[in-house]
Amino acid sequence: MIMTYVSYPEGHHARFWTNFLHNSVFFTGIAFISFYLLCAHTLAYSGWHTLLKRLIESFGLFLPIGAIFFLILWFGTTNGMHHLYHWAEEGITDPMSDNYDRIIAGKAPLLNKTMYLILTVGLIVFWSLFVMKIRSLSKAADNGDNDLATYKKTKFWMAIFMPVGAFTSAFFIWLSVMSIDAHWYSTMFAWYASASWLVSACALLALFVIYLNGQGYLNQLNQSHRHDLGKYIFAFSVFWTYVWFDQFMLIWYANVGEETIYFNTRLKTFKVLFFLNLGINFLLPFFVLMRNSTKWKIGSLGFVAICVFFGHWLDFFMMIKPGIYTTMGHNHGNGDAHGELISEAGHHSAALIDLGWQLPGLLEIGTMLGFLGLFLFVVFTGLSRATLITKNDPYFEESLHHHA
Repeated sequence: MIMTYVSYPEGHHARFWTNFLHNSVFFTGIAFISFYLLCAHTLAYSGWHTLLKRLIESFGLFLPIGAIFFLILWFGTTNGMHHLYHWAEEGITDPMSDNYDRIIAGKAPLLNKTMYLILTVGLIVFWSLFVMKIRSLSKAADNGDNDLATYKKTKFWMAIFMPVGAFTSAFFIWLSVMSIDAHWYSTMFAWYASASWLVSACALLALFVIYLNGQGYLNQLNQSHRHDLGKYIFAFSVFWTYVWFDQFMLIWYANVGEETIYFNTRLKTFKVLFFLNLGINFLLPFFVLMRNSTKWKIGSLGFVAICVFFGHWLDFFMMIKPGIYTTMGHNHGNGDAHGELISEAGHHSAALIDLGWQLPGLLEIGTMLGFLGLFLFVVFTGLSRATLITKNDPYFEESLHHHA
């Protein structure tokens, strides 16, 4: 990340800040959706996931780190350190300013720096409080503190979190990602980003299970647990594809002409990434995991999980990068109003692919690995501070004898 900041100062260090935002959204979202998935299973009286409960809880422990990252992004937005969001420009909502934008001015009650702080940092802190509360109840149950009563308290807090989390996560996505393309909107975007988080979380969970099994942990897990994780990756990949298509369909079905701006930019300038995204995140898991046996075999499940995890990281890359370079082109001379990509050197790029914008370069991949390393550190630290198996959970025996 330091190398990116030093090597590419153009556009207020745009490459650094886009990479920082991209990975902050991606890993914070995985932490949130993992915890949300745990709540959904618990409230649905699911039992099979109980052996994985401590692992899923530990994913949620990354949320406070995410709050710090978004506090940095808000500080940068407020102090002009970056130009990720066109709506944050000076005079953008002032009719007397040369920089006035009528469309953004109409959205000013939501798209402003105060709301950004509340609906990104504030919401993550709010979610983190639920994670910490439920984590404390879970650890209390390990100590045998009236297990059934503790379990009921856990369900009570989860029942509060689920509708609140579902509603507030949409605002988080709108402010952190969708507002990059401030002239555009989609009624499906929050669903789309959440589905991408969900598949990524399931893929990462499968990889953790494979790794821990290989190290001699979670030996109680059987192939039925892996099979269920494989089914989740398969099913939610199909759901993600449905929402992916639905945003296209709504251009015609609901006559939402504003959506054409979003897709036109990505199809014209990011064509390779656009179709690569569909290939990795739909075609590959669909055809590999279609067979029943490939959902539990370590080799095939691990291969698909790695590809899908990276594929949805690419998906968020495509959500974020095109809108920011368009904004740069409109405001700072690093691109043009028609979406023609300009290289970091400030001239029209002659290369077929401009790494760092049209496709991830080594700096983008390195930044992702750094964030992934931090995520792994948080998860493994969380696992080390509590028992790996929640034996006092009422559904422990059901999970122990789970058969798909």
